[in-house]
Amino acid sequence: MTIKHLLHEARLVLGIERNTTRNGEKIISAVGAFLGILAVYWGARWCFPDGFMHTAGTLLMVTSMGATAVLLFAVPQGALSQPWAVIGGHLLSAFVGVTVQQLFPDQTWTPALAVGLAVGVMHYLRCMHPPGGATALAAVIGGTEIYRLEYFYLLMPILINVVSIMVMAIAFNAFFPWRRYPAHFTRRKLAKPAVASERQFELTQEDFSAAMEQLNSYVDITSENLTQLLELAKQHAEKNITHPEQIIAGHFYSNGKLGNLWSIRQVVDAADNQNASKDQVIYKVVAGDGGYATGICLRAEFRQWARYEVKRQTNGHWKKLTDDE
Repeated sequence: MTIKHLLHEARLVLGIERNTTRNGEKIISAVGAFLGILAVYWGARWCFPDGFMHTAGTLLMVTSMGATAVLLFAVPQGALSQPWAVIGGHLLSAFVGVTVQQLFPDQTWTPALAVGLAVGVMHYLRCMHPPGGATALAAVIGGTEIYRLEYFYLLMPILINVVSIMVMAIAFNAFFPWRRYPAHFTRRKLAKPAVASERQFELTQEDFSAAMEQLNSYVDITSENLTQLLELAKQHAEKNITHPEQIIAGHFYSNGKLGNLWSIRQVVDAADNQNASKDQVIYKVVAGDGGYATGICLRAEFRQWARYEVKRQTNGHWKKLTDDE
């Protein structure tokens, strides 16, 4: 097993996905997060310039707002970033945290109980927001200053923080049509894509709902975004459904399949032999199923396996080559 293969396996185990976002998008996310936290600070200062409930102005924001800023400005279209997830996730988790602290103060298992119950509540009330777990935890381990607030903790800092960062998320993301927040505003602006041809088996919204239910795990993408993504992918696939005419040494080819069946092969050697029964191709698998394995087969068999030629992008992803490339 080569070092390259080991690194590939390690990437899969660790879940390190290749990043497709452009540099401009990354900078926008960073600037947005900066402005979001700034809005949280000044929002609390503006509402309570002299402090709140004898906190002397020191309790301005909870650290979980940092995680919320990542979601609202780096993945504003995600299911975990939508308004009900943010509002419900923080306020309900804060309520759970305060309640648990009042019922079971000074117990070693109280923080764990607060976070566990907060996750359960967010699940059942459909407002899953990971920073909510930190909000519940802060209510338990925040110390005397937070304990003294009791249920006013939901107002200040939680509600003030949430409103401030959401107002900034709506205002900031509105400058960029492809990332308007909430996600509903972006979907409403998109024109309905034209379908290139009538398909024999068309996946439906109900199919995706059933599949996500069968998966039985929370996925940070809405069914609407998932169907839109697949529709765009299908339209892209319909541009080229023929097998490549030529199999050229050094070039890359994909079998066009999905998930664990997807594979990219590079032709290592393809000496042209006029005798079809001896015209063989030597290849190595460079991505996907059978990664870094080598093999040999007839050119006709390789061409039947290959759906189209591809090239590697600078971000590590693969792009289908069109006829004019």
